[in-house]
Amino acid sequence: MYFRNQKFMVAGMSKSGESATRFLLNRGAEVYIYDDLVSENITAVMNGLASSGAHIVTAEKFSDAIRICDLLVLSPGIPIDNPLPVAFRKQGKVIIGEEELGALYLRATAVAVTGTNGKTTTVSMLNSVFENVGLNCAACGNIGNPLTAEVENLGFEDYAVIEISSFQLETLSSLRPHIAVVTNITEDHLNRHYNMENYIFLKSKILRNLRESEYAVLNYDDDTVRNFARNTKARAVYFSATARIDGAYLENGGIYFNGEKYFDVEDMALGGTHNVYNALACVAVAHILGLDKAKTAEAICGFKGVRHRVEIVRKVNGVTYVDDSKGTNVDATLKAAAAMTEPTVILLGGKDKGYDYEPLFASLKSSKVIHAVLYGENRFKLLNAAIKAGFVSFSLCAEFETAVHLAQFVAKDGQSVLLSPASSSFDGFSNYEERGDAFRKLVEGINETTGR
Repeated sequence: MYFRNQKFMVAGMSKSGESATRFLLNRGAEVYIYDDLVSENITAVMNGLASSGAHIVTAEKFSDAIRICDLLVLSPGIPIDNPLPVAFRKQGKVIIGEEELGALYLRATAVAVTGTNGKTTTVSMLNSVFENVGLNCAACGNIGNPLTAEVENLGFEDYAVIEISSFQLETLSSLRPHIAVVTNITEDHLNRHYNMENYIFLKSKILRNLRESEYAVLNYDDDTVRNFARNTKARAVYFSATARIDGAYLENGGIYFNGEKYFDVEDMALGGTHNVYNALACVAVAHILGLDKAKTAEAICGFKGVRHRVEIVRKVNGVTYVDDSKGTNVDATLKAAAAMTEPTVILLGGKDKGYDYEPLFASLKSSKVIHAVLYGENRFKLLNAAIKAGFVSFSLCAEFETAVHLAQFVAKDGQSVLLSPASSSFDGFSNYEERGDAFRKLVEGINETTGR
């Protein structure tokens, strides 16, 4: 790609859009930037990029910019059926994502991770393993820095541990990781991808470019993921918590790879079955790369988790408050609920992603959850699902702050309050991190004496 002879439009001024713009400007490209969302932060980002040479596209110049630009770099937050990419496609112009732009210039060995749940923890855990064995690496993509911000920092001897979402896979076609990991696939983002067939297809794209010399690390216990092995040229290496397979597996409380024991699960700082799966995936990757077994085990066992994923915020007045704001789908929420050891009041709600919530409430009846506070844009859909499932202990409110206070008053000494919304955050927050931070702020403000 010759940058100086093409005009680029970058749409969406999130972290990835800003990074893509700077990547292009640094290579002498003429860049037009656009975002249909107006906020102080977006305006500040666009003004900063304009001072570096980018052209801000206004509503009045929108059609002209589409006409003169040769290529669209699309933010993962913008669907491919949005009118903007549709307009580019009608003119036969190229549409890529920020991650595709970075993949074209990546020199480092790539280990790419996708799946519905566990991506962030697996990538972070893997990055800790690489660091512990002395490798230069970067966790990037849908976590940390965008890929375009890291490509120049990573050479041929280094490793890029890349988290890839289904949104990013819509516009990603050139990445050929040495190892591709698929953690699991459950219902998610159906409001964007329309049906499970489309969602599954997008997840499978991570394997599309793999050759016989590369590896697909697949969750054997997930039928959909296991069957991905049929349609890839790569060697399939499995991980399982239920069977002794060719790969990484759990047996008698220990984590093994083809008979070689790495560590006992009880030695892990993180609890929960979902984290056992994350650890198994990491062991499989480490074994493929021939990393030191003792240092791999040390890093995985010492890993304390990622922010907003079943993270204890505080225990106050006998109640433990747990932040799982990253639980944005039904499966993730059920995993968080399964990790609770005390009677639990759960906070559910936000922006709907197209789920049927009845199975959620049916499963919660056999968990530690004793009460649900339903809030947010999808609260009435949650309410109807709870009633249909026979889950009768709940409260209903509109605002997030009110929901936290309600949960505070419902929970008793010796119980827990769990924020695991099973919904996206976009009805009131920019992302799940902002929602989790708001929860933390409210919890930290609880008075130990008055409880208010």
